[in-house]
Amino acid sequence: MKNIKLVVNNTKKIKQPYFVKKELQTILNLYAKMVSNGTWKDYSLCTGNKEISFNVYKRASEKPILRILKNLKPFYKNERYLIKDKNGKVIQKSESLNFLIDSSSIGKLKLVK
Repeated sequence: MKNIKLVVNNTKKIKQPYFVKKELQTILNLYAKMVSNGTWKDYSLCTGNKEISFNVYKRASEKPILRILKNLKPFYKNERYLIKDKNGKVIQKSESLNFLIDSSSIGKLKLVK
């Protein structure tokens, strides 16, 4: 009888491109607050090899006005979470999503009529 070997390669850890429940809850709480203000109307999720983004729209037919990104392969520790505007310019970056949302002026916007 021949020797049969079973080789299992468990050394590679593949990071799945997703927001964990706590991160998504933080983002959706901000989204609900901004929808109630009348500032945001729609959202979408986009995934890629290096990042996942939560895109926010003022109207569904336009480009996203804001993108909250989770960088899966950051060069620096403080580039784990990013907020970008509609032109792709980085507004703010941090290693903590809660700190990023709290320190930015996004949640402090108010609708003025």
